[in-house]
Amino acid sequence: MTGPLALVGGHELNPGNEPQDELLAAAAGEGPAFVLATAAARHRPELAVAHARDWFARFGLEVEELPVRTARQARSEEVVARAADGRFFYLVGGDPGIVANVLRGSPVWEVIVGAWRAGAALAGSSAGAMAMGSWTLTRSRFPGDHDRSYRDALGLVPGLAVLPHFGTFGRSWIGSALAGRPNEEVVLAGVDERTAAVWSEDGWRAMGEGAVTLVSAEGERRFGSGERIEGMPAPRA
Repeated sequence: MTGPLALVGGHELNPGNEPQDELLAAAAGEGPAFVLATAAARHRPELAVAHARDWFARFGLEVEELPVRTARQARSEEVVARAADGRFFYLVGGDPGIVANVLRGSPVWEVIVGAWRAGAALAGSSAGAMAMGSWTLTRSRFPGDHDRSYRDALGLVPGLAVLPHFGTFGRSWIGSALAGRPNEEVVLAGVDERTAAVWSEDGWRAMGEGAVTLVSAEGERRFGSGERIEGMPAPRA
């Protein structure tokens, strides 16, 4: 039985995220709990780790960093051995491209997915959530550019591309995300900040302050907090 999987739309580790984070912390049980600052590797990752420690302490969960900031660390026998006992893994936000580059095909990612399939909690926010799908959307040209290009991600949720921060700037990516789709079967999931699409035994459900919106060429379907999300592909369990 898989554990919960949460795809968070950003502004993680802050008030408004309590519903999904309480669920994730409960699923961790007594096992080691890890935060991965992979996406923040170029942006003071130690601050992201410290923030995660402070935030999850309120749920009675003691988290530590699983040091996977580089591809070399993702293949380290020591890091892989630490991850093998983990019952909670949280990938923070940051650079949308670096997560897939570091983790794709790595031993540590295989161990993390194996732990999740055995019941551990797994979550990613913003860039971390984007990496869970088949594709991650990266800037086409320069910082601040709304045009986004598809790059291969980790593929835990096949056919999915996540648009985080959807209630703020993420919505501006819709045009290029629809125009550049690798195929017509791509599911675009817009996730608001402080909101998550959460997978459990009964499928996907929206949790948190905002909504999850599935976007297609035909229009949008919005799912508010507590609602089942219909039409979002299941992860590779």
